[in-house]
Amino acid sequence: MLSEATKTSPQASEQQIAHARVNEPVLVKGRRDFFTYRDLGVAEASAGTMRAQVMAASQGLSRPTGWHYHECVGQFIYILKGWVDLEFEDGRTIRVDEGDTLFIPGFMRHNEIRTSETMEILEVSVPGQMGTTACDPPEGRKA
Repeated sequence: MLSEATKTSPQASEQQIAHARVNEPVLVKGRRDFFTYRDLGVAEASAGTMRAQVMAASQGLSRPTGWHYHECVGQFIYILKGWVDLEFEDGRTIRVDEGDTLFIPGFMRHNEIRTSETMEILEVSVPGQMGTTACDPPEGRKA
């Protein structure tokens, strides 16, 4: 149940409905040149409190993206098609398969190391503006 403060917050009163049609995609520049990014209108509709987009690739990664972190509270992904392998600063490597989800806390260092040939991912982040910063690998990990 929402609190009265949440219901009457300025951000809630600034929000609006967003409807993104698959047959009328709004493509935007993204973090990686090898992905296409379809904006779903959520950042504007939520007054910047969250962002949602669909990332798609028509060829697999030819090399890892490099260690980086995202400047956000958190990032949530749902794999619509294909798979991606990610390694994390805590030493884990995780394959996220079609139908799987993954939440990555903000500022957690990670590296995409492999993907399927074709891939499509729904990505949601909080807040709506998310920066990406390249960084050194964790101690004992390869660049």
